[in-house]
Amino acid sequence: MFSIFKKFQAGLTKTVTAIAVQTHGLFRGRRIDAASLAELEEALYAADFGVATTTEILAEVKAAYRQDAELKGQQVAAIGAAVLRRVLAGSEGKLEGGARPPDGLGSENAPGGRVPPGNPTVIALIGVNGSGKTTTTAKLAHKLKGDGQSVLVAACDTFRAAAIEQLKSWTDRLKIELVASHTGADAAAVAFDAWQAAKARGHGWLIIDTAGRLHTKGNLMEELAKIGRVLQKNDPAAPQHRWLVVDGSLGANSIEQAKVFHQNFGLTGLVVTKLDGTSRGGAIVGIWLQLKIPIYFIGLGEQPDDLQPFSADNYARAVFGLEA
Repeated sequence: MFSIFKKFQAGLTKTVTAIAVQTHGLFRGRRIDAASLAELEEALYAADFGVATTTEILAEVKAAYRQDAELKGQQVAAIGAAVLRRVLAGSEGKLEGGARPPDGLGSENAPGGRVPPGNPTVIALIGVNGSGKTTTTAKLAHKLKGDGQSVLVAACDTFRAAAIEQLKSWTDRLKIELVASHTGADAAAVAFDAWQAAKARGHGWLIIDTAGRLHTKGNLMEELAKIGRVLQKNDPAAPQHRWLVVDGSLGANSIEQAKVFHQNFGLTGLVVTKLDGTSRGGAIVGIWLQLKIPIYFIGLGEQPDDLQPFSADNYARAVFGLEA
């Protein structure tokens, strides 16, 4: 079984390979020179690390080079990873909640406020079409279940044809409980029923898959607000987590979309998906710097276990080809 770090390495292979090709394998150990510094700069820009982070990495590498003319690529990689860890400080979301305290006691775990006894902690996943939201819903439920948590999933994407069937296929495969209705049903009503079912069945977590929407579509944005209002009839703190699922290959476009969602719904976290399918894995840095919203999970592949808690250290070492 892969270690978590190995999953980061495997999931970021396209980014690592692209940097290696553009720098002619600089990180394998050869000495650096002016030409390799220029190649590194181009590679970091191409990987979507952005101007600020690329400039910071190059400044530290050049400073080290002035001190040591024998500086080698492996040392450059270590410098780059150290800069990324510093830039990403505070970016890791820490998932709390889900505890089912005895009757008469509450839980202070959920960031949205005190969870009444027996209430599930709710995670609402939102985002644009094609971001990987539905598969992320199933993988997140699988992750929580694997950690010994009790979880229920709500199929609240009643807008897209076949969305419910897609989620049901995943939950059947992973043996996860699902509450669903039919295409065209009231998504808020499904969310309400799912919350009631989660409470009645003793589940600590409720994960809600919502319809993919453009931030410019007013009716779908209102549907999200309605889901929130209906949930709050059961629990004023729900949903305790409001996470945007972001396609990591889209770069700046994802940032602009996220800003609008954040303004409307007060996002509490991010899930960055599809990093395994892009050579622009540096986009995660720009997303953090622009939004300063914690990154809880990243998608590193298509398998259920490829959704991993975000680790700035694992990410930084993997991107620069360092070992654990």
